[in-house]
Amino acid sequence: MKVYGIKNCDTVKKTLSWLYNNGIKYEFHDFKKVGITQEKLKQWADKLGWEALLNKRGTTWKQLSEETRVSVTSPETAFKVMQDKTSVIKRPVIETSENLIIGFDEEALKKHLKNQ
Repeated sequence: MKVYGIKNCDTVKKTLSWLYNNGIKYEFHDFKKVGITQEKLKQWADKLGWEALLNKRGTTWKQLSEETRVSVTSPETAFKVMQDKTSVIKRPVIETSENLIIGFDEEALKKHLKNQ
Protein backbone atom coordinates (compact mmCIF):
# COMPACT_ATOMS: atom_id res chain seq x y z
CA MET A 1 0.00 0.00 0.00
CA LYS A 2 1.20 3.47 -0.84
CA VAL A 3 0.05 6.76 0.66
CA TYR A 4 0.59 9.89 -1.43
CA GLY A 5 0.52 13.33 0.12
CA ILE A 6 2.40 16.07 1.88
CA LYS A 7 3.87 15.45 5.35
CA ASN A 8 2.70 18.75 6.88
CA CYS A 9 -0.92 18.40 5.68
CA ASP A 10 -3.29 17.89 8.63
CA THR A 11 -5.44 15.40 6.74
CA VAL A 12 -2.38 13.37 5.76
CA LYS A 13 -1.15 13.46 9.38
CA LYS A 14 -4.54 12.24 10.57
CA THR A 15 -4.51 9.41 8.03
CA LEU A 16 -0.95 8.32 8.82
CA SER A 17 -1.79 8.35 12.51
CA TRP A 18 -4.88 6.22 11.88
CA LEU A 19 -2.85 3.73 9.81
CA TYR A 20 -0.16 3.54 12.52
CA ASN A 21 -2.72 3.09 15.31
CA ASN A 22 -4.37 0.28 13.33
CA GLY A 23 -1.09 -1.50 12.61
CA ILE A 24 -1.29 -0.98 8.85
CA LYS A 25 2.04 -0.75 7.05
CA TYR A 26 2.42 1.67 4.16
CA GLU A 27 4.96 3.40 1.97
CA PHE A 28 4.76 7.21 1.90
CA HIS A 29 5.22 9.23 -1.29
CA ASP A 30 5.76 12.93 -0.59
CA PHE A 31 4.44 15.10 -3.44
CA LYS A 32 6.67 18.00 -2.36
CA LYS A 33 9.88 15.97 -2.45
CA VAL A 34 9.23 13.46 -5.23
CA GLY A 35 6.51 15.08 -7.35
CA ILE A 36 3.97 13.05 -9.28
CA THR A 37 4.00 11.70 -12.82
CA GLN A 38 1.38 12.35 -15.43
CA GLU A 39 1.07 8.58 -15.82
CA LYS A 40 0.14 8.16 -12.14
CA LEU A 41 -2.38 11.02 -12.32
CA LYS A 42 -3.91 9.38 -15.41
CA GLN A 43 -4.18 6.01 -13.60
CA TRP A 44 -6.04 7.68 -10.73
CA ALA A 45 -8.22 9.73 -13.06
CA ASP A 46 -9.16 6.59 -14.99
CA LYS A 47 -10.56 5.18 -11.73
CA LEU A 48 -12.13 8.26 -10.15
CA GLY A 49 -12.17 11.06 -12.74
CA TRP A 50 -9.68 13.93 -12.81
CA GLU A 51 -12.13 16.26 -11.05
CA ALA A 52 -12.02 14.07 -7.92
CA LEU A 53 -8.26 14.65 -7.68
CA LEU A 54 -8.44 18.44 -7.82
CA ASN A 55 -8.84 20.25 -4.50
CA LYS A 56 -10.70 23.43 -5.43
CA ARG A 57 -11.39 24.27 -1.77
CA GLY A 58 -7.76 24.60 -0.76
CA THR A 59 -5.51 27.63 -0.51
CA THR A 60 -3.32 26.55 -3.40
CA TRP A 61 -6.25 26.51 -5.83
CA LYS A 62 -7.48 29.86 -4.59
CA GLN A 63 -4.01 31.37 -5.02
CA LEU A 64 -3.79 30.33 -8.67
CA SER A 65 -4.45 33.04 -11.20
CA GLU A 66 -7.98 33.29 -12.54
CA GLU A 67 -6.56 32.50 -15.98
CA THR A 68 -5.05 29.24 -14.70
CA ARG A 69 -8.20 28.19 -12.81
CA VAL A 70 -10.39 28.84 -15.86
CA SER A 71 -7.98 26.88 -18.10
CA VAL A 72 -8.48 23.65 -16.11
CA THR A 73 -11.14 22.04 -18.27
CA SER A 74 -9.63 18.67 -19.18
CA PRO A 75 -7.45 15.94 -17.73
CA GLU A 76 -4.42 17.31 -19.59
CA THR A 77 -4.75 20.85 -18.25
CA ALA A 78 -5.58 19.57 -14.76
CA PHE A 79 -2.56 17.23 -14.72
CA LYS A 80 -0.25 20.08 -15.71
CA VAL A 81 -1.49 22.21 -12.81
CA MET A 82 -1.29 19.21 -10.42
CA GLN A 83 2.30 18.56 -11.44
CA ASP A 84 3.29 22.23 -11.16
CA LYS A 85 1.42 22.79 -7.86
CA THR A 86 1.20 19.40 -6.15
CA SER A 87 -0.61 20.97 -3.18
CA VAL A 88 -3.70 21.26 -5.39
CA ILE A 89 -4.11 17.45 -5.37
CA LYS A 90 -6.63 16.21 -2.81
CA ARG A 91 -4.83 14.36 -0.07
CA PRO A 92 -4.02 11.82 0.89
CA VAL A 93 -4.34 9.44 -2.02
CA ILE A 94 -4.21 5.89 -0.70
CA GLU A 95 -3.43 3.29 -3.30
CA THR A 96 -3.79 -0.42 -2.61
CA SER A 97 -3.68 -3.31 -5.03
CA GLU A 98 -7.48 -3.14 -5.33
CA ASN A 99 -8.64 0.30 -4.17
CA LEU A 100 -8.02 4.00 -4.42
CA ILE A 101 -9.13 6.23 -1.54
CA ILE A 102 -8.86 10.01 -1.58
CA GLY A 103 -8.95 12.01 1.63
CA PHE A 104 -9.44 10.82 5.20
CA ASP A 105 -12.55 8.67 5.39
CA GLU A 106 -12.36 6.36 8.40
CA GLU A 107 -15.21 4.14 7.20
CA ALA A 108 -13.61 3.69 3.78
CA LEU A 109 -10.29 2.93 5.44
CA LYS A 110 -11.89 0.31 7.70
CA LYS A 111 -13.75 -1.24 4.78
CA HIS A 112 -10.88 -1.34 2.30
CA LEU A 113 -7.86 -1.81 4.54
CA LYS A 114 -9.06 -4.31 7.12
CA ASN A 115 -6.99 -7.10 5.54
CA GLN A 116 -3.82 -5.11 4.91
